[in-house]
Amino acid sequence: MRRGHHRLRRGGGGTEGPTVRVAVGIDPSFAPFFLADAQGLWAKHGVKVQLVQFGRGGEGVDALAGGQVQLAGNSDTTTIGQLQQNPGLRSLLVYEQSGRYLKVVLGPKTGSPAKIRKVAVVPGLSELAATRFLEAKGIDKKSVTFITADPPEIPALLQKGDVDAYVLWDPWPEKGVELGGRIVGTTGDYGVSYAQWLIADNSWLSSHKSIAAKVARPLQDAARRTESDPDAAAAATQKAARIPTAQTVEAIKEIDFGVRDITSADLKTYTATAQFYVDTGKAKSRPDVARTALRGWFTQQTKGS
Repeated sequence: MRRGHHRLRRGGGGTEGPTVRVAVGIDPSFAPFFLADAQGLWAKHGVKVQLVQFGRGGEGVDALAGGQVQLAGNSDTTTIGQLQQNPGLRSLLVYEQSGRYLKVVLGPKTGSPAKIRKVAVVPGLSELAATRFLEAKGIDKKSVTFITADPPEIPALLQKGDVDAYVLWDPWPEKGVELGGRIVGTTGDYGVSYAQWLIADNSWLSSHKSIAAKVARPLQDAARRTESDPDAAAAATQKAARIPTAQTVEAIKEIDFGVRDITSADLKTYTATAQFYVDTGKAKSRPDVARTALRGWFTQQTKGS
């Protein structure tokens, strides 16, 4: 999907009340949203939802901050990277986590990581994962040029030799392999994992907590169903995002889906991520993750429901 373009999917028909627009991506990590849509779970929980698909998580956050959507699914890393310009962002819960989903891909002529001179990155999670990979391999980051691109463009850049490597999520590692690249590991191999958050802007959230909770409950249901019935989740993802079903089934094996509260223990990881943006000069001061990450929000808002 090209930058600035997005697709709409309507769900939750027949439910009274306003429609909540939720920004999602176009890869298997958003399977619970697509499954909830396909199985009518939003309506069962009393909320109308319209999924808005974006090619990059950062685009969804921009739409959130601009009021075009009310909620978004996005990685912790990418969201933290946007706190400087969008300090009102709030993370409500974690709905998935993994150290196996993002994969390191080397180009056809890149014999070993030591030969890497150009890395393609997407701002946020991809860039952090690529940086940590270079560090793990003892490669001086000053010797490597980072080339920013959108995910769909990156496998072709690898094939043409314009970049030597990248670290991305499905389906882009597989696309790289189809074009002659090879997968040499996952981020978990060098101690990097991510969590995916449900996020909102505080200006909307402050007066719509009950509506946000009505979206969170079916998301919890859908995350459970994604784990217990991968085929149904894959069929929903194929219909919504045109991802081959076998690819989603494989991704579900690599991702731990499940809605949970953000905890105080999570803050250690989030703080380290925030420091990454300071160390790389992308933020003047460390983003305030303690304010952003609403610990215990899901349990508090869904108590007794």
